[in-house]
Amino acid sequence: MSAVDADVSRRSPLRRALAAPRFRRLFLARTLSRWGDVFSAVALVVLVYRLTGSGFKVGATAMFEIVPVLAFGFVAGAVVDRFPRVRVMVVSDLGRGALALSLVVLHDHLWAVYAIAFATAALSTFFTPAAVSIVPSLVDREEDLLGANAVLTSSAIVSQIVLAPLAGALVAFAGPGPAFAVNAASFFVSAALLSRLHVAAAAPRPARSPYLADVREGLLLIRHSPLLRGLAQVQALAALSAGATSALLVVLAEGHLHVGPDRFGLLLMAIAAGQGLGPLVLQRFVHDARRPGLLFGPLLVRGMVDLVLVSSTTFGVAFAALAVYGLATNTGGVTFNTLLQQSVVDRTRGRVFAFFDMVWQAGRLTSIAAGGILADRLGVGGVYVAAGVLLLGAGVLGYLTVPSAAMRPAGPADGRP
Repeated sequence: MSAVDADVSRRSPLRRALAAPRFRRLFLARTLSRWGDVFSAVALVVLVYRLTGSGFKVGATAMFEIVPVLAFGFVAGAVVDRFPRVRVMVVSDLGRGALALSLVVLHDHLWAVYAIAFATAALSTFFTPAAVSIVPSLVDREEDLLGANAVLTSSAIVSQIVLAPLAGALVAFAGPGPAFAVNAASFFVSAALLSRLHVAAAAPRPARSPYLADVREGLLLIRHSPLLRGLAQVQALAALSAGATSALLVVLAEGHLHVGPDRFGLLLMAIAAGQGLGPLVLQRFVHDARRPGLLFGPLLVRGMVDLVLVSSTTFGVAFAALAVYGLATNTGGVTFNTLLQQSVVDRTRGRVFAFFDMVWQAGRLTSIAAGGILADRLGVGGVYVAAGVLLLGAGVLGYLTVPSAAMRPAGPADGRP
């Protein structure tokens, strides 16, 4: 091994990933786009509340993150696997930029706000699986995938922590229009960066089949793969806990911990800090994502945190527990994405990621609805107990149904190289 190769090997996976020019371009494009997302998210909730005065209608905007995934997810996955992924991302960015720009003019009309939010989320349904599917093609070696996914995830969280106060100040002093303009500019800059991203041509595809046939092929792949089938079951069970606890954290803070908005903000900060730090720590000390403990252990940790939150009324305990929760959430998420990228062949990767996104959003939607009903009948503590049990069950299910051997490179039966 040469001195240069030895120096490269000593670097963390994150540094090696960022050293790859093509991945660095994707990272810059996605980071800039996420900066715009922060400004848009803050402006959107403030705007809808100003227009309606209704907390319910503000909450309804979250539906636009979920419904398009369920409506277009299968088609999006097929499109991502059928067309060049860079082109899919550029078209999505240009479309979302145009929609964000239209909000600068139309933001006084609630119907336009809802329609544009829906259309933007629909285009994101195509962008997201394309972006995560292309990462293995942009790093120099498979061992760098964990670092690549870690830096992409952490940059999103750090952007939210740093820029949310600035976005709030901009909306307070200048209204929502400038914030939507910032978001539009971020999409256009992202599209410009991605348009110069060159990826080696994929292996020739068979004669193009109908989209429904592509969807069916993806579903059959998941059904017949022990790894993918097991992960889908675990994902579905875990998702049933996520929506309710996130939506009802403010209720837990006020009704169980008896803290006001200032300390509730600190609880959110604890989660975000853990989410941002977790992937960075993970990639620094872990080099192989194919370990059940890295994938299912975080689910057990999150389940225990939910039970701790119910059993204690001490703010310091809740703060520390939620920091651990955030850390476990994103370390598990980065491991999950890395494992799928390593285990699924390129030509089906878009459909697989789109499917898992649909599973997550469907579970999240169900969780929000069920959590509200359960909170009314058993109180917020009952929701967190149920969520904790679901997460513990998901972790145990993963250990029981996804054997370690299924995480190792195998043959084409699992859609793997």
